[in-house]
Order: sequence, then C-alpha cells, then structure tokens
Amino acid sequence: MVPDVSTGSDTRGLIVYLFGPGRRDEHTDPHIVAAWDMAGAPDPGRDPAATYTQLTKRLDHHVDLRTRELGGKKPPQHVWHCPVRTAPGDRYLTDAEWAEVARRIVHATGIAPEGDEKACRWIAVRHADDHIHIMATTVRADGRRPRTHHDGQRAQAECRKIEAEFGLRRLKSGDLTAPRTPTGAERAKAERQGQAVTARQWLREQAYAVAAAVRTEADYFTVLQSLGIKVKTRLGPETGDVIGYSLAAPGDTNAAGEPVWYGGSKLAPDLSINRLRERLPDQQVADRPRYGADPAAPWRHTTTAIHAARIVLDAGDDAAAQGHLAAFGDALYNIASATTGSHRAELRAAAMAFNRARRSATRADHQAATALRKAAKELAYASNEPGGLAIALLFATVHLARAAAKWHEQRGHEQQAAAAEEAFRHLQAGYQQAAPPVLADLARRAPQAATARRFEQDVRAALPDHADRILADPTWTALTTTLAQAETAGHNPRRLLAEVGTHRELDSTEHPAEVLNWRITAQPNRRTQAARSRSTISGTSSMSTTPQPPAAPVATRPEERSRPR
Repeated sequence: MVPDVSTGSDTRGLIVYLFGPGRRDEHTDPHIVAAWDMAGAPDPGRDPAATYTQLTKRLDHHVDLRTRELGGKKPPQHVWHCPVRTAPGDRYLTDAEWAEVARRIVHATGIAPEGDEKACRWIAVRHADDHIHIMATTVRADGRRPRTHHDGQRAQAECRKIEAEFGLRRLKSGDLTAPRTPTGAERAKAERQGQAVTARQWLREQAYAVAAAVRTEADYFTVLQSLGIKVKTRLGPETGDVIGYSLAAPGDTNAAGEPVWYGGSKLAPDLSINRLRERLPDQQVADRPRYGADPAAPWRHTTTAIHAARIVLDAGDDAAAQGHLAAFGDALYNIASATTGSHRAELRAAAMAFNRARRSATRADHQAATALRKAAKELAYASNEPGGLAIALLFATVHLARAAAKWHEQRGHEQQAAAAEEAFRHLQAGYQQAAPPVLADLARRAPQAATARRFEQDVRAALPDHADRILADPTWTALTTTLAQAETAGHNPRRLLAEVGTHRELDSTEHPAEVLNWRITAQPNRRTQAARSRSTISGTSSMSTTPQPPAAPVATRPEERSRPR
C-alpha cells in the first residue's frame, strides 16, 4: 500500500479532478467513502438531483469553511492531498475498508486525530478499484495549522500496519532517499507517445550513466547535451557559479510547446549539483587513464577495487561502506557500457536496479571510495573486453551485490536491500550466460596430467581445509589451465593459491575452484609489468593534453532504449 503526500492551493481544482472523468476517462463511479462528517459532506457522486457544478461548489465551500472563517485569506499550500494505492496483485478493498484506511491515515499524519473535534476537514474519494484520494484543508476549527511534520513517513508507517492487518502485500519501508515516482500525468503521456518509460525515468537513467562515466562537472553537461538532452543551469547571483541545473528530454514539451524541465534533485536525491560534485571532483590531466600498453588494465583495476569494497562492507565504517556502494553503482553502469554480448542487457538491468541501493540515510564518504570510482571510470575509456578477465569482473560484482543486500538488511534499509537483491539476480543471470563458454574453453586447454598433479599438490599444501572440495569441483580442470597461465606470467602457483584463498567466499561457495579461477585470472602478469610500465611512461608524451569527455555510454543509445519523442 503506497501513500503519496503532497500539498497545493487549489481546493476546487482538486475536487473537480477527483469527481471528474480523469485524464483518460479512467475514473469510474467517483464517490466519498469517508469524511470528517459523512452526514455533513455533500457527495457529488451520490446526489443525482443536483448538477455536477453545484455539488463541487458546495463541497468546496464545506471543505474550505475553516479558511473562510479566518477572513477569506487562505494560508499558502493549504490543500493536503494523499492518494493511497494498493500494490499490484492485491485484492480490491471494500468501501468500508477504504474508509478505515482513510481514517487511520488522517489520524496518523496529524490531519484529523481521532476524537479531536477541532481537527481539519477532510474527505476520501474513491474513483477506481485500487486506490482512494484523501484531501483536506490544513486549517483547524481553532485557526491553528495541524502538526504534519514527517506526515509522509507517518503515512508510510501506518500503511505497513494496515497491510499486515488486511492481509495485503507487505511493501518495504522508505527513508526519504528514494527518487520521485512519475505522476499519473507523466505515465499517461508516455503511454500516449508509445514510450516504455516516462521522461523523468529516462532522464534519470541518462544522468546516472553519464555521471558514472565522466570525470568533471563540465564533461557531465557536455555529454548530456551530446545525447540531445537540453541543459539549463542556474547561476549564483554573486559568484556566477552553477548552483543548480535542470534537464529536459528531447522532444518532451508541454501544451505550450515549451520543454518540460526536471531539476537534478527532482530526478534523484544524489543527482543534485552538490551531491554530484562530491563524486565528480575535477581531475588533473595527469590523472587520466593511460592503458594503451595494457588494454586489460581497466578491467583488472576495477576487479581489484570491487574485491576491496567487499572488505569495506565488513569493516564497520558505515560512511565508507555507503561511499563504496555509491561508487559500485557507477561501476555497474560502466561495466554494462563496456561489455559486449547478450548478457549486457542483464548488466544494464542490474545497474538500474542498484540505483535504489546506492544511497540511504547514511551519508556516504565518497573520498573513501576514490579507488573504486577511479578504476570504474577507466572502463568508460576502455576499447576492448578481455575475455576471461571480463568474466572475473562480473563474478566479483555478483558477490558484492549480494554483500550489499546483506549490509542494507542488517541496518534495516528494506528498500535498498530489496534493490540490491534484484541487482544480484540480474548479475547472476548475466554471469550464468557469459561464464560457461569461457570455463569450457579453459577446460579444453588443460595442461598435461603431470602439471595438473603438481597443481593438486600445491592446492593441498596451500589450502588444506578446502582441498578436497576444490579438487572435486567440476571447474577444477579449468582452474589448472588458469594456474598454468599464472605460472607462465611469473606467479608461484602455491603462493598465489594461498593468497587468493584467504577470502571468505571460499568458505561459503559451492564451487571453490570457480572462485579461485576468477580471482587468479584478475592477477597481473608479473613478467610484463615492468615493460608495460615503461611503455606507459614513454607513451605519456604522445597523449593529447586536452581532456575529452568520453563517448556517450552504450546504455544511452536511442536504438537500445525507448526515450520520449
């Protein structure tokens, strides 16, 4: 059950909407199910003897009576409005049940506490099977305003109780960090235009994808404009600095033909200009990635940083952990953009799902996650996908998403935990699509039996507690190939197994050889590191000194995603 509290100033206009046909003739049988006084509240839906105009005028007079008693001067934003909708799949409530819901919500929110004879006047209108609208004027009979502080949170809390008592679907409690949901008008507009998502939702995804890829605030606006998105900045009167911004989707206009603007903070709390600046500090040219000598470096660096983030979640520093989860959200967008293959769709879905898990009431320490954020941004400039290393990175994201869900759950972040769990399912599905061919190829290239026996001895010496499970794992043969490759790259297999086998995933996984395989895959080639380092240094002088913003993220290409016209 979802309440959505808002305020306005047009009592008559809201009444006309509630008892009218709706924007698409979707309102059926509009009528009052509850009110401050059922005997004294005229019901336009239940009085066929009077005209519609007369009844709405009479109802407006009754509901707004208290403001007129103050001398006719209405307080600002004095109309309180709260639609309450059941979840998809819930049974339809009766009028009597909706009446109880309405009375409990006006009591919980301070609009009309039970037994308070001087409370605000209110009505609850039902014009559809799955929801009601509660409206009130926030002026009491004694002339005071009601105490509605945190009314949205109180309405949410009461709905959780009602769900349990009425046998409805139990939704997750929020913490005021969720993005704004599209309005009914926005959804109707998208449907009319044949769009899969509303302009608000489309802009939000583009903004997240671009913010994940770019390194500076200037690049952020430049890349958005390259996608056809209109950008309007608000400048400070004294300094002339940007203090806010709004975006408009291409072709999205109002009735007057003007662009429909959405402020950054109205798209999502962490897309405001101040929140963006916390994770988009200007980078020096010297800090830009130089991976020409090692195209696999961005993938390896990001994999290493994600493994480190997994450790941070267990360290007890919630601000640092929240910072890493925000950076992980950016990383998922860049991983999806840099990935090829059919599993890219699952990675994009994971990035979108994780957006709700990337922020909570815990303020993020973004500086703590600099390494992960910097490594992930390298993927925006990567030019290839290095096979097994890309799967190793994907495997690491699966474990971090599951850890994020557990971290949020332990702190009572219900919506974030559910979002992280959804992202985990998408990442797991992507991994299950991408990994089998790579593992099968490794198994086909297994070393000779003598080498495999030597690696078996290394496993028993380095990881005696896990050796039997590792050797019985179906992916053991693939691991022998990876160990042979690591040995060729300059690693000591026994020492390497001891190092990568210390992580906790080995204790809980059903496939320990698979875990070891991807952890070893992510290790650098020691024999060529020095040569590549020299190559990178020598190549620095030939690089352009003028930073260029990255190309638009793959996820934003119009042929792959619906967008408003």
